[in-house]
Amino acid sequence: MTKYSKIYGVDISKDVFDVVDDRGSYHQFSNSPAGFKAFLKQLDCGELVVMESTGYYHYRLAQYLFKQGVPVSVVNPLQVKRFIQMRLSKIKTDKSDAKAICEYALVNAVPLYRALSEGQGVCLQLFRLLDNYLKQRTALKNKLHGEEALGKPSKVVYHSLKRSLQHLNKEVGLLEASLLELVRQDQQQQLTHLKSIPGFGTKTALFLIVITDGFSKFETAGQLCSYVGITPTIRVSGSSVRGKSRISKIGNKKLRNLLFLCAFSACKHNKGCKELYERIVAKGKSKKLALIAVANKLLKQAFAIAKSGLIYDENYKSKWA
Repeated sequence: MTKYSKIYGVDISKDVFDVVDDRGSYHQFSNSPAGFKAFLKQLDCGELVVMESTGYYHYRLAQYLFKQGVPVSVVNPLQVKRFIQMRLSKIKTDKSDAKAICEYALVNAVPLYRALSEGQGVCLQLFRLLDNYLKQRTALKNKLHGEEALGKPSKVVYHSLKRSLQHLNKEVGLLEASLLELVRQDQQQQLTHLKSIPGFGTKTALFLIVITDGFSKFETAGQLCSYVGITPTIRVSGSSVRGKSRISKIGNKKLRNLLFLCAFSACKHNKGCKELYERIVAKGKSKKLALIAVANKLLKQAFAIAKSGLIYDENYKSKWA
């Protein structure tokens, strides 16, 4: 039984959002301030609104409803997708998606949305643009490498790629500096504490703080590791399927790569990580698997430090790890 008198499932897109409640009523509103107000008029006290995280489109509605005192939940779209697949549904419309979100919330405990402050909102915008530029930069580097592999690349193509790469490098540097300045204004102490972890760099600490809203999004270290995507997935079924264990790779790829790079340094300078790495390698496991385990441990150390408010201590045993 839910504690809410009514639950609304919302499927939101660029121009409109579709709403289905737990009694089957359906409505559509414009994804605009006027549409938000029209939807709000339909809501009564003690009702819950549930929507998927869409990256951009859900943000304004979630912020608006939260500020109006309406309980809101923003759920992982992958979880809803799996829920729909389990029900073997063959219908795919905006209305059916809104209904599925509502039904998902009826049978699963969903987290309540916590509105972002103005500073957090700006940090998130900066981070998303930075992430986009980093992907573009990687694509340009790969293209440049491909042209160089031809032996005699076109000078026009080569210099155009070089200029584009230089421009992106400049923009990435400006965005990283702006992001660092904003985080220092609100969370300088947490940034300092995270950087005290041997093997942990400024950029990794910075990205972690932004992505997790200062680690407030998660209650356990396991939740954070799953979110970042460095938890192993096991493929074993019956007597014939014995797949290799792999990391889930569901999460922010850039942060995952940064943690993996930090793991190299941590294996040398971080006591707990060094012991873990040596123990896994001594068992005959691959070095790559050992580095993934170290990245996982680094993330747990970061979580423990953020939650305890203490600086790194290699002998400290935390309840958060």
